[in-house]
Amino acid sequence: MTFLLNIMLLIAATAQFIETPKYQLIQKFEKFEIRDYGTVITAKTTVNSDFRTSTYTGFRRVANFIFGGNDQEKKIAMTAPVITQMKSSQSHIVHFVMPSKYSLESLPNPNLKNVEIEKEELGIIAAMRFGGWATEKRSNRYIETFLKQLQEKNIEIVGDIRVAQYNGPTTIPPFRKNEILIPVDYK
Repeated sequence: MTFLLNIMLLIAATAQFIETPKYQLIQKFEKFEIRDYGTVITAKTTVNSDFRTSTYTGFRRVANFIFGGNDQEKKIAMTAPVITQMKSSQSHIVHFVMPSKYSLESLPNPNLKNVEIEKEELGIIAAMRFGGWATEKRSNRYIETFLKQLQEKNIEIVGDIRVAQYNGPTTIPPFRKNEILIPVDYK
């Protein structure tokens, strides 16, 4: 029991040191929230494959950039979540939000031509949290439920659905945090 408690405390302490994008909470519903993320700087890459392959390939490409694969060989702190934007069943964009201390001018240029750095207006997002592994099947199940909830509240969707994964691969399912992020028109 003590061993399990120590592991849980270590996980909680470690998770607190990873920067996440700041947002303003607009409204909290029973199963989801409406947030305003404003503008962030992201490193992103497009992968034309299924969800799993796109997420892994995209992660490796953008991780290469932050781990020194850039014109300054500069290491950039990892942030969370890793966001997979679902353009279609066979095209996904994987985003890392850059640490808030950087501007477009202060970030190095990626060595890989398929990684882009840009200011991105995330804006108003409906967010629903779920645990466990964010597989395509599980994510789609939560997306389907979430879309019904948004429709019941007459909240209009205005952009691509995104799956946000906050944990590294060694985090076991009961401690994993994921979210479905959907751009919406909400006043």
